Amino acid sequence: MSLKRTLTGLFRSVEGTSDRAKVPELKTRYYQLSKDKLWDEVSSTLKKVPGYKVVHEVPSVGEILLEKRTAFGRVMDITVSLVGTGPTRSAIDIYSATRGSLGDLGANYRNIQGLFSILDKKLSRYKTSA
Repeated sequence: MSLKRTLTGLFRSVEGTSDRAKVPELKTRYYQLSKDKLWDEVSSTLKKVPGYKVVHEVPSVGEILLEKRTAFGRVMDITVSLVGTGPTRSAIDIYSATRGSLGDLGANYRNIQGLFSILDKKLSRYKTSA
């Protein structure tokens, strides 16, 4: 991770992905799967990730809420959003925020990278470009 990302993390305690992200690692991920099939794959995968606790799932909306505790006892709230972009195509966005007023030193950025790495590995055969 770059020094710039760590310095930015001194003041920011949130990070999220989108189609318009300037950093390629924070771009929305697209998969050639229907939203329902993607939900099954992502939900079962996230329940097995060590260090993360699934707090709430809302299949009708396409959101999975996760919680992660840091070594210093701070809590990070992570929202994984699944959106159907077509009958056989879906997208995933992740938003991560640390509770409290201090920055996170890039921890939310690392959370997103780690989760996308796990999901990309699991769903590699379905991944498509924007």
